[in-house]
Amino acid sequence: MTDLAGRSALVTGAASGIGAACARELSARGAAVTLADIDEVGAKALARELGGTSWAVDLLEVEALESLDLEVDILVNNAGVQRISPIEDFTPHDFRTLLTLMVEAPFLLIRAALPHMYRQGFGRIINISSVHGLRASEFKSAYVTAKHGLEGLSKVTALEGGRHGVTSNCVNPGYVRTPLVDKQIADQAAAHGIPEQEVLEKILLTESAIKRLVEPDEVAALVGWLASAQAGMVTGASYTMDGGWSAR
Repeated sequence: MTDLAGRSALVTGAASGIGAACARELSARGAAVTLADIDEVGAKALARELGGTSWAVDLLEVEALESLDLEVDILVNNAGVQRISPIEDFTPHDFRTLLTLMVEAPFLLIRAALPHMYRQGFGRIINISSVHGLRASEFKSAYVTAKHGLEGLSKVTALEGGRHGVTSNCVNPGYVRTPLVDKQIADQAAAHGIPEQEVLEKILLTESAIKRLVEPDEVAALVGWLASAQAGMVTGASYTMDGGWSAR
């Protein structure tokens, strides 16, 4: 499939996990992909494999993004981290870090990309949100707040961009099989003295009707479709991929 031939794409957090899967998907569809990540080595390695370009960037250094001019047709805001703590123990530094990385940085990248998209009358903004952009969980105040903020930013972008041929959507997976989640499962299994499958079913996936992790390639397939011409009338939406979690 080469429906994105001639298009350029930027994926943040592209060195591993969901970001790497999205970079592979968009490249397979013909797009010229720039892989942005703080992990310079990982981003360069995957860029070589895909024939793309790597961009070593710390998205927490937001001042450097304020004067950025991005000539990309597709922007995938994926970079993110997690911190877990009760609110009363949550450090203000960690709270600000998550909001900076997952709300302010996407805003600045969207701001930098829209002029080019508007000039050509085409653009795709795809924000990797989460079921936590629609639902809350205890001990994740910063992550839930950031993802809810990203949802709002995505909707405003959709309203402003529609007349210019630019769409903006969120993808909302539940727990995705990434190295970070695999480590959480192993750690919780050891801490509770239970098998990893039991951690999945009784702790991580208790709200999900389908008791398995989302695969990165599944997220990437949806991202690929949202980037395509076939999704030209899809904007301001949030696509849940959470095994039924948000159906409750």
